[in-house]
Amino acid sequence: MIPSRWLDFLFPPSCHLCQAPLRNGRYLCSPCRETLPRVTSPLCTRCGLSFDGTQPDPASCPNCRDRSYAFDFARSALLARDGARELVHAFKYERRLHLHHELATLTAEALDDERLSATPPTEWTLVPVPLHWRRQQWRWFNQAHEIARELAKLRNLPLHRALRRTRFTTQQTLLTRGQRLQNLQGAFRLSRCEQRRQLLRGKAVLLIDDVFTTGSTANECARVLKEDGGVEKVVVLTALRG
Repeated sequence: MIPSRWLDFLFPPSCHLCQAPLRNGRYLCSPCRETLPRVTSPLCTRCGLSFDGTQPDPASCPNCRDRSYAFDFARSALLARDGARELVHAFKYERRLHLHHELATLTAEALDDERLSATPPTEWTLVPVPLHWRRQQWRWFNQAHEIARELAKLRNLPLHRALRRTRFTTQQTLLTRGQRLQNLQGAFRLSRCEQRRQLLRGKAVLLIDDVFTTGSTANECARVLKEDGGVEKVVVLTALRG
């Protein structure tokens, strides 16, 4: 039996948002998909935050003007509100693992950013943001890895688990921006395989996560990839922009 049929058996197929009946392993109907709030221009060229009204292009948002990032820029597909927030919340906290394909398909829309076209698609490698083993044991899975794994299939891109989380940290959602930065210092390292083989040295990386909020996690991951792994370019790609 093909995988979508197994999923149909385990989870009776219907749209997660409106409960319309579906088939072939899908969990989001076309009307609900089309109404999800997209991140559109004008937006911050650094963190990907959408602006209201007309802004000069290119432009940086007030949060980014006095900050330096280790990553080159961040791009998200959806705004973290309404149905988009509900999809990620159900996937991440309610263990609705079957939503990974829908979220990866939506995340793939952000790959159409013209800034990404400067690098040939075959030169990108996907790297998911890792979870600490204790949190992953509690959650059962790493949401960033599941999105990255499906995205790799959709766009025929290599996936490399080049990072590991070495320290259990307080959840970022409970902290201020300054506390988030301090909370993550030294929390990430290169994986032992990457330390040994240096597979990403000189390469371009798409750092995959579910949500981009302050950029603290992405920044620390990008710093490790560039400083310790010799990665040339890191672009952060997420499903939601918080």
